Amino acid sequence: MIEPGAFPAKTVYMGPMTDPATASTAGPVERAMTQQLSAALSPTHLQVINESSQHRGHMGDDGSGESHFRVVIESQAFVGQSRVAQQRMVNRALADLLADHIHALAIEARAPAEAAQ
Repeated sequence: MIEPGAFPAKTVYMGPMTDPATASTAGPVERAMTQQLSAALSPTHLQVINESSQHRGHMGDDGSGESHFRVVIESQAFVGQSRVAQQRMVNRALADLLADHIHALAIEARAPAEAAQ
């Protein structure tokens, strides 16, 4: 039998509570991606989706939780551009992050007219 007081009491700390509806879960890489794509391509629709949790333990997972992303982007800048050209535009906008922080990037790019089809 364990005697009362045999283990020291643990200090319990509970941080400040946040409203999940307004709290941002985006990490610094995800926020930088959103800012850089917005500045470079003025998208009419932009989703930056962190898929890193699906790749935990895989090659390229650096443990940061921000290594694998999917970008869904619609921009007037893509009008008349081929799919390859659209993806190159996204890659150019994120070049510094791709070099140092992003291991994998899936891109779904389209012009506004393509979204209606």
